[in-house]
Amino acid sequence: MDAQGFDWLLVPLHQLVSWGAAGAMVFGGVVPYIPQYRDIRRTQNADGFSTYVCLVLLVANILRILFWFGRRFEAPLLWQSIVMTGTMLLMLKLCTEVRVASELSARRRFFAAADNKDEEGKAPPRRPYPGTYCAARGRPPDAGATHSPCAVAVACACILTMHATHFPSAATTPAV
Repeated sequence: MDAQGFDWLLVPLHQLVSWGAAGAMVFGGVVPYIPQYRDIRRTQNADGFSTYVCLVLLVANILRILFWFGRRFEAPLLWQSIVMTGTMLLMLKLCTEVRVASELSARRRFFAAADNKDEEGKAPPRRPYPGTYCAARGRPPDAGATHSPCAVAVACACILTMHATHFPSAATTPAV
């Protein structure tokens, strides 16, 4: 049989693989955040999650969406940015709700302890948000911290490098 005989099978198969790859590209970036979201919601503890990484990804995806208006690129990459922007907003919303709730409960404990006049019931010491250290300063990280501003800077550099490799003509094309 010649190649024309298999066109009825190859064309739909090619379209199926193409749609599958586009779907994996669009939703593949969201998959790692699903267990984190469920864990933070279940434990009501967001100490190990860095909002700085969310900020960097949010800015990068918004910039990519804005770049699309100036120079069109593939639709799955645009949809990936839209889906990731929504995911980062959901993660930031959850982390903000959890941290506000934990701070309010800590304040309630403090006021309850002040009413009882117990010396043992002092408020827990305020600690900086996770990730507010830099390894270059020589300070040990907080127990729950996973990302420092230094790591965020490295992540930004990686994102910019990836952007330059995916869109090499964008870096050399003068702005109009």
